[in-house]
Amino acid sequence: MSRPATLISTSAGELTDASAIEGFLSDAYGTNMRIRSDLDRPLLRFSATDAGAFALDRLNQSAVLDFQNEPLNKVVVARMSSARVQRNCAGSDQQYDIGEIFLSSYPHLPYTAHLQPGELTNCAIDLTEIAKVAATAPGRLPEPIRFTGLDPISPAAAAQWWKTRSYAADLLDNPAAAAPLLLAGTAQLLATATLVTFPNTALTEPTIEDRHDAHPASLRRATAFIDDNAHRDISPADIAAAAHVTIRTLQLAFRRHLDTTPTGYLRRVRLSRAHHELQTADPTTGATVSAIAARWGFANHSRFTAEYHAAYGTTPSQTLRR
Repeated sequence: MSRPATLISTSAGELTDASAIEGFLSDAYGTNMRIRSDLDRPLLRFSATDAGAFALDRLNQSAVLDFQNEPLNKVVVARMSSARVQRNCAGSDQQYDIGEIFLSSYPHLPYTAHLQPGELTNCAIDLTEIAKVAATAPGRLPEPIRFTGLDPISPAAAAQWWKTRSYAADLLDNPAAAAPLLLAGTAQLLATATLVTFPNTALTEPTIEDRHDAHPASLRRATAFIDDNAHRDISPADIAAAAHVTIRTLQLAFRRHLDTTPTGYLRRVRLSRAHHELQTADPTTGATVSAIAARWGFANHSRFTAEYHAAYGTTPSQTLRR
């Protein structure tokens, strides 16, 4: 089962010593980084937000920095805002220019980097989040998903990933609105976007076994689990495990019998719970539509209002005032 959502923590500041920069980045990424600078007192300005399952940071350095890093054991997607970098991992020696998006490394392998002065952003995602939304081919032993390339499959995919990252950044800019279900959903959204953007071993099409197992009994187990746990941070992997099927079987069963997805059904159930809470809440005690929507995983007020109106023929605010 998914772990409880972690509270958001933010930090910002500047460092003017190579050893201090090395210690800070090693702690931030949970690995050993060795850094050399071409200046005696390199300046690093940083801002970072940690949401537990994922973290976003922005780094701006004044010097040329050479990194020799041990494995990150997480997925880190980088974008060069105004800096340039030469990165080598597993023989992949690549230079990235301003505006380009890439994986910093294969999660379980060391890498080196030669970073020019300027700004870059990073998005770090726990490997457990990747496993929550997809799986590899069935075998004797389950295998973790592996990335098979460090570059996006297309410029369009990279642009879409950046939009997803921007959505996550906007959410974290307002910690009061970042309820546990919103943070959990955003982590899964980033994981899904990363799997869509970069080559990997995840399977998306159902196998013959998956098609055979996508029967109504599997669906009933899945919907019962969702109905009982919609208030919790649950993922497609959790739902599939409860239904005793693979993630691909789960997706096929929902598509075949309900013409939706597991996350679509989960969203529908949470909308119903938000509706019930709006009906029973007392606005004179400080209850608000935004707080209730966020509590049930809805970040965008206008989209929540549109979905709510389509389902119930009225607006959330009208329901709350009754």
